Parts: sequence; structure tokens; C-alpha cells
Amino acid sequence: MTSKITISAACLFDAEGRLLLVRKRNTLALMLPGGKPEPGEDTLTALQRELEEELKLQLPASALSSLGRFEAQAANEPGCRVEASLFSARLPHSVSPAAELEELHWLAPGETLPETLAPLVREQVLPLIWP
Repeated sequence: MTSKITISAACLFDAEGRLLLVRKRNTLALMLPGGKPEPGEDTLTALQRELEEELKLQLPASALSSLGRFEAQAANEPGCRVEASLFSARLPHSVSPAAELEELHWLAPGETLPETLAPLVREQVLPLIWP
């Protein structure tokens, strides 16, 4: 049986329409910012907390639009699947990596995809946001 990781993640877009991807310390995969909910947290609250921790970004619930729930192979945990509640938002200002984030990567529509793109982003997110 495959184990499942539940996360909340965000498609964050800058003024040029580029998608923000992040890479956590000691990993290779580029993924959406976000993370696992703590006990008692709903998906939106978990995402808001993770964005504050990882990017020092405070977004009100009204700024985040739900895109739905998606599932894919986990990028950094072999044999696991990730089930993600996805949201989208426009970034109100520039951000920089904090907490466990080591790198920010901006992906523009039509740009060559990085080899290290997480399966969730490659298989589910990009076809949704840039059909």
C-alpha cells in the first residue's frame, strides 16, 4: 500500500504572470510553496501558515482562490503519493526564501520546463493553469 501525504499548496503569480516554484533545503525537486497541515488546521489555514513561514507572505483568505484537490507521485518521498489542496493568488510584493526553503525559481508560460520539476506540478498544475 502506498502512503499518502496531504498538503496545501499555492500557485503564486508575479506581475509578469510567472509561477513561483520553490526548492527545499537538501532536495532537488522544484515544487509549489506550501506544506502539511498541523492537527486541527483546515487546508486554507495550513496554507496561510506555510506561506508566512516559508516566504514571510501574509495573504488573506480572500486573496486565495481554490483550484481543487489533486494527486500525484510525491517528489521527495519515494513510494508516497501527495494529495494537494491547491489555491492560486497574485503576489502583492516580492518574496524571498525563509524557513526550510533554499531556492525560488520563476517559471514563465511557454518556458522550457526544469528537469527537477515535481510530478504534481508537471502532471497536474501546469496543464491546469496553462492549458
